Amino acid sequence: MRTGGRRLRLSALTSAAACLALTLSGCAEVDTTAPSTARAEAAHGAPAHFGSVDCREAKCIALTFDAGPSENSTRLLDILKEKKVPATFFLLGKRHIEKYPELVKRMAAEGHEVASHTWDHKILTRISDAQIREELKRPNDAIERLTGHKPTLMRPPQGRTDANVHKIAKQLGLAEVLWSVTAKDYTTNDSALITERVLAQASRDGIILLHDIYQGTVPAVPGIIDALKQRGYVFVTVPQLLAPGKAEPGKVYRP
Repeated sequence: MRTGGRRLRLSALTSAAACLALTLSGCAEVDTTAPSTARAEAAHGAPAHFGSVDCREAKCIALTFDAGPSENSTRLLDILKEKKVPATFFLLGKRHIEKYPELVKRMAAEGHEVASHTWDHKILTRISDAQIREELKRPNDAIERLTGHKPTLMRPPQGRTDANVHKIAKQLGLAEVLWSVTAKDYTTNDSALITERVLAQASRDGIILLHDIYQGTVPAVPGIIDALKQRGYVFVTVPQLLAPGKAEPGKVYRP
C-alpha cells in the first residue's frame, strides 16, 4: 500500500518534475487546484456552508485516512469523537467496506466525509477504461447503500492519475484528492516517528495522508491532533477545506 510523498507548496499547475518529487510516477503532468484557489473561485462573499469553520479566515488542515476500514478503525473513530475532530476517509471496497459495513455507517453518522480509494487498489493508470470504471463505481455504490450518500471524492492509489482517469472520474461525478503531508506510515510502526513526520510537514490548508490499517498510525493520532491544535490549526474535512467552493468532478485537488 505505497502512497507517499513529500510536502511541496504547489500552485494550480504542477510540472512533471513536481510529480516525480511526490513519487507519483504515474501522474505525468497533472493540473491541480489548491484549496485556496477553490475558495477564491467561489462566489464572492458566499458563506462557508460546512458548519461554523470558514477556512478563508481559520488556519485549517484536513486529516485523511486511506485504505480502511480496518480492525483499527473503531479505536480511531473513538479518538476522533473524543477530540471532536472530523476526518475524511478514503475507503477500499474489497476486504474493507465489505468486511466492516458498520464502521462505514458509523463514519458517516459521526460527521466524517466518506470517500473512495477504489475497490481493489488497482493502479488506475495501468488498467483499461472498463476496469477504471469498475474500480471507481463499485465502492461508490457500496458506500451509497450503507450511508445513503454517494461519494463525490476519490483518491487514486499511490496518487497515480492522468488525463484519462480525470475524464472517467468526471463522468462518474468524482473529484480527485491528493495530499501535502505524509508520514509514510507504511514504512514504520513507530508512532513517535509518524507524529514527528506529520508535524514537520504541516502547514495551513494541508491535507494529511495516514493509513489506519497500520499498527503504528492510530496510536499517533492523539498526539498529532493535540500538537496541531496547540499550533492554532482547526481540523476540517476536505469539503470544508474547499468551502465555499465545491470539489468539481474531474478536477484534482492538492495544496
